[in-house]
Amino acid sequence: MPQAHPHQQPDGLLQAGRNCWRLEHADRFKLLIDGAAYFRALRETLLKARHSVYILGWDMDSRTTLVPEGTDDGFPAQLGDFLHALAAARPQLHIHVLNWDYAMLYALEREWMLARKPGRERSGRLRFHTDSRHPVGASHHQKVVVVDDRVAFVGGLDLTRCRWDTPDHACDNPLRRDPDGKSYAPFHDVQAMVDGDCARALGELARRRWKLAGYSPSRQAPAPTSSHPESDPWPDDHAPDLEDIAVGISRTEPAHDGRAGVFEVRQLYLDAIAGARQFLFFENQYFTSNVLADALGERLRESDGPEVMVVSPQTQSGWLEQATMGALRARIHHRLKDALAGLDERADARYQMYCPQLPGLEDGCLNVHSKVFAMDDRLFSVGSANMSNRSMAFDTECNLTIEASGAPERRDHIRAAIASMRNRLLAEHLGTEPVVVAERIAACGSLHQTVSALHREDTRNMVPLQPRLIPELDALTPENAVFDPERPISPDEVVDAYVPHSARKPVPRRMIGLGMLAVLLVAFALAWRFTPLSDWINLGSLIALARSVDKMPFTPVIVIAAFVVAGMLMVPITVLIAVAGVVFGPMMGGLYAIAGVLLSAALGFVLGNWLGHDALRQMLGPRINNLSRRFAQRGIAAMAVIRLLPIAPFTVVNVVAGASHLGLRDYMIGTFAGMAPGIVLTVMFSHNLAEAIRHPSLQSVLVLVAVTAALMLTAFGLQKLLKPRAQKKRARPDSGDHMPSGHHLPAEAK
Repeated sequence: MPQAHPHQQPDGLLQAGRNCWRLEHADRFKLLIDGAAYFRALRETLLKARHSVYILGWDMDSRTTLVPEGTDDGFPAQLGDFLHALAAARPQLHIHVLNWDYAMLYALEREWMLARKPGRERSGRLRFHTDSRHPVGASHHQKVVVVDDRVAFVGGLDLTRCRWDTPDHACDNPLRRDPDGKSYAPFHDVQAMVDGDCARALGELARRRWKLAGYSPSRQAPAPTSSHPESDPWPDDHAPDLEDIAVGISRTEPAHDGRAGVFEVRQLYLDAIAGARQFLFFENQYFTSNVLADALGERLRESDGPEVMVVSPQTQSGWLEQATMGALRARIHHRLKDALAGLDERADARYQMYCPQLPGLEDGCLNVHSKVFAMDDRLFSVGSANMSNRSMAFDTECNLTIEASGAPERRDHIRAAIASMRNRLLAEHLGTEPVVVAERIAACGSLHQTVSALHREDTRNMVPLQPRLIPELDALTPENAVFDPERPISPDEVVDAYVPHSARKPVPRRMIGLGMLAVLLVAFALAWRFTPLSDWINLGSLIALARSVDKMPFTPVIVIAAFVVAGMLMVPITVLIAVAGVVFGPMMGGLYAIAGVLLSAALGFVLGNWLGHDALRQMLGPRINNLSRRFAQRGIAAMAVIRLLPIAPFTVVNVVAGASHLGLRDYMIGTFAGMAPGIVLTVMFSHNLAEAIRHPSLQSVLVLVAVTAALMLTAFGLQKLLKPRAQKKRARPDSGDHMPSGHHLPAEAK
């Protein structure tokens, strides 16, 4: 049994050796909400650095501008240039930057040759390295900066692109632009700033991570002691939220290279869930952890259990993430709702997931990237750990936690500060002031009732989120998805799970062909990212190209072949259909589009059939058998519905269908039935829109209005037809319930 730490209270939840690595004293603790506050505080602190800087991150971009509104400190604006100039100006300063050696899956989203910018002088005191010392598939996910072992930052914010934003999250903020000058959507995250012994301990953590990554520390002068206040790097004008406070440092480290795993963050969450009496407040990018869901389900089944509030983004970004983390989150959400089934009518109000909505934003939802939780008014934690299986056991993580403890007067002071930090987050999402949130919570004693009472349609608000569990998508996402594993996966297990036994020895021609196809797709993706290809493949350029094709012989063959090639390269089919309508008219354009789509679908089906059902089953698990049988039993209807639903990209559906039990005849009929009406309406709309622009007349405008109305009615009818039965029932006026927020959900978040 570990001995009690000097700062540990006998009745405290934080216990060194159980749910935290160390319980260390901080003279000051400050919560920095959103990137603008963190990046400015960080730059000011780095300017005061004299001896050492350690930066650990999941992603970094040297082109990041920490203070886009500008500074007058005389140093460069971009992060990489700033660090080089800082090292040159401080002869005793050693800067260590450790970035995750990312998987190629992220290659197109990241800066290449991060430390090799042409024309930049290199300094031996500025060292940049990548961290690859992890189990297969794991990542370094800690976001830690330590300056002179005197001030440290821990949270969810990386020093990379598209992270800077202000708490108002204005949709038209001109400063919110990436290094290429392109605007990005509002972004919300949180970082904590500490000093004292806690910062010194985080310096130890950073040095240990640097060493475990395989690098030796620089020779450097010792950091100044606390007896020299003139060397204090704490940024000016940043009053702390708390002073003289014990801070728990909790970690996740997977078992690797002979070292035992560290799971302090997971235990911290479990202890907080078990110890909550009134509220559990979570603000997190992901919510997919099975162990946390089980613990929350047990508390929700208690008659006097706490309220549970989860603030999360409306949708995960991109189809791949939506199909994995999004599907897993939907399962967790429905499991918790089921845990409340059968309890009294007030029980359903004890758990709810929310997404913060912003007026004027295209998809309506703020991108929540933070990793924060609060237990009652007694515990507050901020760090890098998501509420995911990965963060609980697989990736490296670091969280800082404060707890209300000590003498009654001191405990009350800390409780007030914890409540204030939680209320600041809620107030930001609700478009109001923290004092208003505090008054409402004091009056009703409920977080959910507070959100409901402060809800206003004309401003920012928090909308109940109901993640949809799409059966077809759920069937394609294994329970132990490789994107969010609960434990390290050995290379042998990866081979066993994802390589068909028949494809091991010898390597068949189909696997070689598949490898060549993968290489071609990667080459196409690189060309899209680093060449003008993405500028060429747009509506205007495609229309110009199609007009030139219209004058050539064999036009139908060329156009249909273009559909086939574009479909295999995952170029959006809808864009090609619209181009066909503009250039060739509603009749010929529709015929070309239908023929091209059907031929492209047939080719994808053949490819999937060539790969084989066994290969697909090995990759996706035995549950694909049930989906395949469902296709076979209800072939035409099932295929038509899948073409109507945005479950997966066109090409992916083609290949999966080809490897299933579905017959080619039913597949083609279902594809035609599901896509032909949309193709006809799309070519008619695009053609009449072009005609109304080229030759404006009352007739062309009326036709365009009629086609637009048909499109809207079709979309509305599909929404009604495909809405889950339970949602339809709740929407009835006699049910007494409000329409859930699911009708606000767009098909894609970004």
